[in-house]
Amino acid sequence: MKILIIENEIYLAQSIATKLGELGHVCEMCTSTKDAIRSNNYDVVLLSTNINGQDFNPVIETFKSSIVILMVSYISNDTVSKPLASGAKDYILKPFMIEELIRKINHYQDYEKLKRRNTAYEKYLNHSFTNAMHDNSFTNIALPLFISSSFQKYADAFAFEYAQKKDIPINFLTLSDSKSLNEIKNIPQNSLIYVIDYQVLKKGDKKSFCELIVGRNIIISSTDKIEDIEHPILELENENNIFDKGEILPIEDYVKFIILNYQDKYPDTELSKKLGISRKSLWEKRKKYDIIKKK
Repeated sequence: MKILIIENEIYLAQSIATKLGELGHVCEMCTSTKDAIRSNNYDVVLLSTNINGQDFNPVIETFKSSIVILMVSYISNDTVSKPLASGAKDYILKPFMIEELIRKINHYQDYEKLKRRNTAYEKYLNHSFTNAMHDNSFTNIALPLFISSSFQKYADAFAFEYAQKKDIPINFLTLSDSKSLNEIKNIPQNSLIYVIDYQVLKKGDKKSFCELIVGRNIIISSTDKIEDIEHPILELENENNIFDKGEILPIEDYVKFIILNYQDKYPDTELSKKLGISRKSLWEKRKKYDIIKKK
């Protein structure tokens, strides 16, 4: 990382730069805030608040896209509270161990990466679910909730929109994974659990699953019709109107939809012929999409 050290105690700045340099970081130093704001191309800014007569706000504003960590000799409104309110990320009290400074830098670097990644995921999901969102206030939704939808995308959109509007973390699981049931037991109660592929469970396993989820914040989706359960069931779309919204499905989504909804109505020979693929390709598609054919 490229690190700027703003410190008027030259010996201290050099000591920090040397130790960070040994760890592979590129460090530059300056002794005043005026010199510091001439460039903003730094990943991390270490700002000493002991520089008398200096205004820290221009530095924090200039480096608002960087990780600004205050280096302070004492804690006060001027040295800590105000700079943090202006946008600095954290502070460290002098004298400090370099390991503690590195821990703070790594922590905020990881935080910024996760924040950017989360923003990208949210944009992607909002784009992906544009034609699948439902006009729901979610005020009358009781959990656990089962969703029956012949098109997985509609159930996915519902679950992620619910988590977003309720402002709660969401955990995604598929019942195609044999470890998913144990994972459900270990997820905190204040989190939302979204589980797909309920249709792959055997009848006996479905009973055990329904007992497991009692009292949990969980949404379960199935591409098959759901019957014989005591929990609320929400039906989203059906195979007759799935294409009525003017959406052109990707080929892969179309193939998956046809296999899920027609594999019990046609033998593999006929189904593969209708899709224009070989029986081997049909088998490979099932494996790719984790589709289990009922016997």
